[in-house]
Amino acid sequence: MDRREFWKRTVGTTLSIGSLNQLEAFAQEFPRSEPMPALFLGHGNPMNALQENRFVQGFRSMEKTIPKPKAILCISAHWFTRGTKVTAMKTPRTIHDFGGFPKALHEFQYPAPGSPQLAETAARLAPEAPAEVDQSWGLDHGAWTVLTHLYPAADVPVVQMSLDRTKSAEFHFDLGRRLDVLRHHGILVVGSGNIVHNLGLIDFRNIDRPNHGFDWAFEAQNFVNRQLADGDYAPLIDYSNQGRALKLAVPTPDHYLPLLYVLGLKHTSDQLKLFNNELLGGSLSMTSVRLG
Repeated sequence: MDRREFWKRTVGTTLSIGSLNQLEAFAQEFPRSEPMPALFLGHGNPMNALQENRFVQGFRSMEKTIPKPKAILCISAHWFTRGTKVTAMKTPRTIHDFGGFPKALHEFQYPAPGSPQLAETAARLAPEAPAEVDQSWGLDHGAWTVLTHLYPAADVPVVQMSLDRTKSAEFHFDLGRRLDVLRHHGILVVGSGNIVHNLGLIDFRNIDRPNHGFDWAFEAQNFVNRQLADGDYAPLIDYSNQGRALKLAVPTPDHYLPLLYVLGLKHTSDQLKLFNNELLGGSLSMTSVRLG
């Protein structure tokens, strides 16, 4: 099998000469390895970056069970764009894309390096390749508030990929499948969002009550968890047609779609494990997923 045929079978798409050369350059910088796990992380409150609680303990415990990655590709709910974009700068800035939090959070920095090589490769894997390489975004709080607990030394390069708000859920799942080649080169793919995420209905009076959820939130959580356990992802892709509970759980797609990227990465042999599987404030879930 020649190199072109190898990459075609691995990526599952037709490659131009430019894309072939880019993938081979990527393989030199990131040699082939055993497949990395993939993670979907329920990121919740930005204050999790500074607080000590059961959820950040869950992030740290999970990190101890996986090999240290050569780089990270993060798909965050908080970069919702027209078209797919990928950060390609050498030193991404820490973005404080929120307001009203303590000064310490606004001053927090996560100085992880970027990886232009990974960015260029990920951009060429998009269905409408190449995606746009971006020099202005950086790492938003969907990325750094969780990565700081996985890799507090900020010594693993991080690239972010945006969510194209104009595309269907099927598009996002398919893009996740195309990103699978990265797992075979030491890249940890992380989706960051929340499966149940309805801030308009959150019960702030009971925000600290353990596993507090409204009936519809438990129904949505149980439905999603059951599909994950069964490996039946079609209803999760078609989430908008699954009834009232899912409609309330996912009033907007931004926090849900990162899950589909991770599910698109699943191999037949991959085990799926839930952690931080808890509801918060009535209408928010911290459920996180590990593949592999």
